[in-house]
Amino acid sequence: MAAAGEGTPSSRGPRRDPPRRPPRNGYGVYVYPNSFFRYEGEWKAGRKHGHGKLLFKDGSYYEGAFVDGEITGEGRRHWAWSGDTFSGQFVLGEPQGYGVMEYKAGGCYEGEVSHGMREGHGFLVDRDGQVYQGSFHDNKRHGPGQMLFQNGDKYDGDWVRDRRQGHGVLRCADGSTYKGQWHSDVFSGLGSMAHCSGVTYYGLWINGHPAEQATRIVILGPEVMEVAQGSPFSVNVQLLQDHGEIAKSESGRVLQISAGVRYVQLSAYSEVNFFKVDRDNQETLIQTPFGFECIPYPVSSPAAGVPGPRAAKGGAEADVPLPRGDLELHLGALHGQEDTPGGLLARGHAPHCPGACQRVEQGCAEFTDVLLGPPPPGYHPFLFLDSLHKAGGRSRGGLHPRGTPPTAQEPPGGSRPEGRATEEQAAAAHLGEYVLMIRDVTTPPFLGRRLPPAFKHLRVVAKRAGQPPHVLEEGPEASSSWQAAHSCTPEPPAPR
Repeated sequence: MAAAGEGTPSSRGPRRDPPRRPPRNGYGVYVYPNSFFRYEGEWKAGRKHGHGKLLFKDGSYYEGAFVDGEITGEGRRHWAWSGDTFSGQFVLGEPQGYGVMEYKAGGCYEGEVSHGMREGHGFLVDRDGQVYQGSFHDNKRHGPGQMLFQNGDKYDGDWVRDRRQGHGVLRCADGSTYKGQWHSDVFSGLGSMAHCSGVTYYGLWINGHPAEQATRIVILGPEVMEVAQGSPFSVNVQLLQDHGEIAKSESGRVLQISAGVRYVQLSAYSEVNFFKVDRDNQETLIQTPFGFECIPYPVSSPAAGVPGPRAAKGGAEADVPLPRGDLELHLGALHGQEDTPGGLLARGHAPHCPGACQRVEQGCAEFTDVLLGPPPPGYHPFLFLDSLHKAGGRSRGGLHPRGTPPTAQEPPGGSRPEGRATEEQAAAAHLGEYVLMIRDVTTPPFLGRRLPPAFKHLRVVAKRAGQPPHVLEEGPEASSSWQAAHSCTPEPPAPR
């Protein structure tokens, strides 16, 4: 039997090898006691020194230069928790100097870094493909820099903590340009904009909006403008701000003039001039602020070189060619048209714009030689004058006692003027009440908004002897010169 105290191999405890020490010099592999780090590479005096690879248990790693046991020099670091990778210069384990950071979420940065953050000058591409080149501070765009946005806009100017602030120039993909002051990423302070529609604005901006922007259109003149039959006249327009001042800081809006004639549902016994409108030429009624409705009526402005009505269908909604040039941009702006200028041109359509257009200059515009033309095709006038009542021996309102629909009639012999006067009257608007309308047809709308239309009550009166060609009269004495109101009514429905 074995002596007491002698133990067998099975009774002894497990052998424990002493912890391995790091290699002294040369190449070696060392696993740290906590097993989180593993180093493979060069050693010098028991320290990591030279080229090596430090692996982390979570999957992160660093591969590159080591100096006296520290990560220092050129190398590549990957962070498993974020998926980001940096290749470049390191000091004491942190990215420091110059390098390239690749982001797992998309994008990359190339430039100067300090303590692992973007600092100094660099080039950044974000996950959306937007590109920034300029100064950084504390990992943010800060200082002068240029940026190309995803939508094609380009900015060149000052930045403060990732926001455009200071002075800068924005060139938009649609051709618009803003130059001026910024604050918190929006236009703020003095600045100028040249919009792609041709509108320009120079002045104060507040929170991204012009402080002196036009908000409404005003047609100058008396409450009721009176013009002599067949005579051209001028229409002056102003763009006003909210507080009533002229928007002199703004130019380039495109305004279009159109007209309408008062619409009244008249009976067969009416004694006023009116129009019977063909069924094929029925128009949508236009609401006015004067307590009555109107239907489109042709108007022209020879200075603009474009008549108002279509040959087959008259009215403010007719399409007429614009002069070649800047105004070709505004063809798709009216009456809910969805076509863009580029789309129409691509399909071979010539640019068109209803009526005559003028551009605003420093908040003002003028339409010269405006003329209301004769009734368009499909508008058939009826005359119910006192002379017809007297000739027929009927009392007032007794032209059609049986209620039959009226038919076109000529005045009795000798009542129609002859010669030049007859031709002028035939080519002119009939006496009566009309409406002028000025619409903002700027395309595309300036800053996404068009101004509401403006209306002016217009009355056509008989021309007096010796009266100047341009007449804008006001008052009851002027209204006494016309004998009958001028209105329109559609063709009555056919009996079933």
